[in-house]
Amino acid sequence: MAHGFFSGNPKTEWLINAAGKDRDMLLLEDFWFKDPGGKLWSAPAGSIVNGASIPEFLWSTVGSPYTDDYRRASIVHDVACDDPNVLRHDADRMFYYACLAGGCSLKQARLLYAGVRLGAWSVQVFPTTLKLREGMMRRADVASPVAEEIFLRSKLSAIGQDFQQLDDDEDDVRALDAVIAQHINI
Repeated sequence: MAHGFFSGNPKTEWLINAAGKDRDMLLLEDFWFKDPGGKLWSAPAGSIVNGASIPEFLWSTVGSPYTDDYRRASIVHDVACDDPNVLRHDADRMFYYACLAGGCSLKQARLLYAGVRLGAWSVQVFPTTLKLREGMMRRADVASPVAEEIFLRSKLSAIGQDFQQLDDDEDDVRALDAVIAQHINI
């Protein structure tokens, strides 16, 4: 239980979205993650998740939803981010430990954590050019949204390079937060 543990394998059903991309999944049974501190993060049956916390334009860098050992972590993270009683930073920290518990390498979990923190920050910093639509960050219909995406990718790259200076066995999220704080004000 060094990083926490999951209730098992989530039972889901893909949903069809006639108006857009088919990314949503319906949880058919309760699913949860218990973090290293013993807190239970629940994703109740009936929840709809889509891995939205990973900005689409970062998929080529950190990975797309549902494609690796962080799939289970994305489920509880999506539900936590939709809960008005949960602070986003707390949900992101849980996601980091859930990634590790799900089998991600330390390097991958760090990069995914930086990605969700950067995603949360970018929605605040670029509200007119990056917007949250259907729970997912997409390019807005403006003249030059690509400039912000390039900027955010460069931030993620710089954060990733600084993460390499951390000890290979360091999994304390506070060390990651210190590095991220050097690059963004969140």
